[in-house]
Amino acid sequence: MIEVRDARKWIQNGARRVEILKGISLTIPAGQFVAIVGASGSGKSTLLGLLAGLDTPSSGEIWLDGVPIHNLAEAQLAAVRGRKIGFVFQSYQLIATLTALENVLLPFELNLDGNGLKQARRLLEEVGLAERMDHYPVQLSGGEQQRVALARAFVVEPPIVMADEPTGNLDSANGRLVLDLLLERNRRAGTTLVLVTHDVEVASMADRKIVLRDGQVVEDTLPYEPEAVASEQAQNG
Repeated sequence: MIEVRDARKWIQNGARRVEILKGISLTIPAGQFVAIVGASGSGKSTLLGLLAGLDTPSSGEIWLDGVPIHNLAEAQLAAVRGRKIGFVFQSYQLIATLTALENVLLPFELNLDGNGLKQARRLLEEVGLAERMDHYPVQLSGGEQQRVALARAFVVEPPIVMADEPTGNLDSANGRLVLDLLLERNRRAGTTLVLVTHDVEVASMADRKIVLRDGQVVEDTLPYEPEAVASEQAQNG
């Protein structure tokens, strides 16, 4: 579903080049839940931005569901993003002048044909906001705003959902609710889920944990495979 080939990202500051990502290569199969972790400044949000097509690598390749997004024109890239990726920001990024329902509906209207009103209403009901559809973001709590953002990310039924610290601004109860909604979508719809987090508990729930340090992958823990483990134990006696 996602393939990264020697992706590098740097910023030129006069004569000095600041390297943010130093050659990342990885493959994420469809349906996997991947947690990207690392200290502040390790490059994890930058990597997520590249995977989502929100930024382009300085060199290297990013393939999304078979499409090479690293060299697409912005209009083509926006079309791919709009149909294939649901993105959840830590700071919600809702449009203040639109109601919860209108915020959720917007990606559908921009990327798909037909009427998405029924779908948007259903998703808001699923995230527990049936009574808040006509409220504006300023009238919603942080947890409610993030649930609106989740419904918005799901509305086009994208094969990939990406989230950048989606629980970072929430208390533990709301954070757990948001995480449960993301995991339910991953399991029920087979959505590929890539999540950046500082939370050790959140990372422990993932199928796979990728640890970044100084712009490089220093740990890539693959899913637990009982058969493989049993085979290795047998070989080791």
